[in-house]
Amino acid sequence: MLNRATSGSRWRTRPDGKGKVTGALAYLTDLSAEGQLVGRILRSPHPYARIKRIDTAAAEAVPGVWAVLTHKDVPGVNRFGIVVLDQPVLCEDVVRYIGDAVAAVAADTEEAAERALELIEVEYEIYPAITSPEQALQPETMRLHPEGNVLKNIRYAKGDVETAFERCAHIVEHTYKTSRQMHAYMETEGGLFVPEADGRLTIYSPTQHGLKDRLQIANILAVPEESVRVLSSPIGGSFGGKDELNVQPSGALLAKRTGRPVRIHNSRAESVRASVKRHPMTIRMKTGIDEGGRIIAHQVSVLADTGAYATLGGEVLTNALENCLGCYIYENIEIEGLSAYTNNGVSGEFRGFGANQAIFALEGQLDRLAEASGIDPWELRRINLRKMQDPGAYEQEIVPTDGARQVWEAVTASPLWKEERNNPSRSVPGKPWIKIGYGSAIAMMGTGLGKGIPDPGGGRISLAEDGRIEVAFSYEEFGQGLLATLELMLIERFGLDEGDFRMVIGDTDRVPESGSSTAARTTTMMWLTLSELMPEFAGKAVAAASGLTDRPAESLRLGKGGIRTEDGKLLLSYAELHKRAGAIASEATTHFPESPTGDFANRFLFVQAGTTVRVEVNELTGRVRLMDQYHAVAGGPVANPQGFLGQIEGASGMALGFTLTEDAAMKDGHYAFKNLDQYLIPTIVDQSKRMTVEAIEDIPENDPFGPRGIGEIGSVTLAPAIAQAIWNAVGIRVSELPVDPALLQKAPQYLHEAVLTR
Repeated sequence: MLNRATSGSRWRTRPDGKGKVTGALAYLTDLSAEGQLVGRILRSPHPYARIKRIDTAAAEAVPGVWAVLTHKDVPGVNRFGIVVLDQPVLCEDVVRYIGDAVAAVAADTEEAAERALELIEVEYEIYPAITSPEQALQPETMRLHPEGNVLKNIRYAKGDVETAFERCAHIVEHTYKTSRQMHAYMETEGGLFVPEADGRLTIYSPTQHGLKDRLQIANILAVPEESVRVLSSPIGGSFGGKDELNVQPSGALLAKRTGRPVRIHNSRAESVRASVKRHPMTIRMKTGIDEGGRIIAHQVSVLADTGAYATLGGEVLTNALENCLGCYIYENIEIEGLSAYTNNGVSGEFRGFGANQAIFALEGQLDRLAEASGIDPWELRRINLRKMQDPGAYEQEIVPTDGARQVWEAVTASPLWKEERNNPSRSVPGKPWIKIGYGSAIAMMGTGLGKGIPDPGGGRISLAEDGRIEVAFSYEEFGQGLLATLELMLIERFGLDEGDFRMVIGDTDRVPESGSSTAARTTTMMWLTLSELMPEFAGKAVAAASGLTDRPAESLRLGKGGIRTEDGKLLLSYAELHKRAGAIASEATTHFPESPTGDFANRFLFVQAGTTVRVEVNELTGRVRLMDQYHAVAGGPVANPQGFLGQIEGASGMALGFTLTEDAAMKDGHYAFKNLDQYLIPTIVDQSKRMTVEAIEDIPENDPFGPRGIGEIGSVTLAPAIAQAIWNAVGIRVSELPVDPALLQKAPQYLHEAVLTR
């Protein structure tokens, strides 16, 4: 159910749809080049060790080996990182996790490359691994980085929390824990690296920010940015996991050294070992309400494991803290967050960006407070919901939004909510060991990177020689439906036909800087940029047509096929316009909307979601089955109905794994699994039988920001809703994710009856 968005003309075939469903679409890691070499990376076998010696002589002597590189062969900066340059391209003196790259090899065949890796001699002095943030913070623990083991520490306070707790009628203090989660994209990390005849390097490798990759690779190679070209779309899934460099530095170095194309493609085991994951977090909350249910005091402590390197760990922590306050109003606040370095796998950007962990804890607090006070859980939320003109979490000015109330009301009007009220039974007939439960949760999540963080945007529109209008952005298509959304904007907002234009993305030689394809920012940025670009471009095109035809410019407009008159007749085709008037182009530089107040990396533009679920809890096995779900999402006008629905469906599926099955567990700095056969990702069989998505498109009058990105909000409310449904079904509170089936098992109670029934 998507309201206006379901009208027939808006439901279109995706531009990349046919290629994906038929398998004809070539991802970047599918590419090959004549004369290419096989690239391989030697990674540390130890979570933490000092490198005493590296000897590559035997590896270099293997027939078919063209290059064996170590840190000595990095001509430029031997570091990379989106924000903090702390991760070595090839380690010089210390390895800090089992994914650390120590050497890189290029050879004619896979066999020769693998043999060369085996023959590289590395002598290590092994150190005790630091395997938890708590251990990392102990005074006697070794320092993983020169500045210590703390990546980031954030504090914020409003009022006097300790005094406020003395006035509370009910107080809940609880600790919540969430696990490490793997992105599990279909296309693992890799790429093709091609040295060109003119000395440039062309990189075909999936990433969420091609221009940022180009900058980092140029610094590593010690060459001008213009000598590196990055082609970065299409991508076989990312979810944040490919925003940071992975194999690109090694591939680039090998290609430059050998003068030959080099192809690297991680196996799944290699991807497990070296890719970034979702941050495990321990969140402690103490929350107090008065007799009427108003939140008087809220105290939060977040401890995150960022692993061996920073990536976006500091920014994830910042967003987690903002979401620990959610869409509620508090009289007194005290929050602290700390992200610590360990020798575990690197944690980085992941769909939800820290909000998943935070909302699981916050909504759990509200449910526990409702139980303690006797107030209905959903009513307790209504009492504390922020209103239209209320400020953001840190008292910053935000875009006025009534989304919290809208999604709260939508949930109460949903069929699933009414079903719960009309279904007092909590057991499946004939199977008393299967209990039914309902749960609901609500969230408010900011989009964009936050105040104070560079968040540029921009785009270009030009009339090409073949008569196509080229619309260029530096965004990436990694399955989120960006191309389909852009196509629909051009057709609906500006009256073009799909044959009139050509979309250009993912090629640093052909696009302006539009910023990263992350933080649910691209839909808003395309909308805002086109709002500026298209009137300017149309004005230039109409003026040119007016000069050629002696028609008044005000009587002409852009339309399907070309310049049209007031009565809709085609005056000049776009091809003819270019032939007679030459190139016409407009380019805009903009910035994601930012709050004029506050200095805490806070957000300005928000989207809200409310979710209700029905689950079945099997007390014989302890397994939880999601049966039905309803999502209300207040994200402004729906730019692309298929994309909207697909994002919420996909986000929900990912959140289901986060809640019930997925745990990228580590022991002593090593992953407990090497492949997907040991990592439990929900399949289509595990998804709910029913799912309803309601889009709330109403936004305040004169709001200029258009549609909000909703790719992340769909992933943050499912876990707390399922947790409350489990409580509703069997009276057990869940504090750690994924849910441990042993916690819910009551096998002896039902075993005899189950056998008789079978």
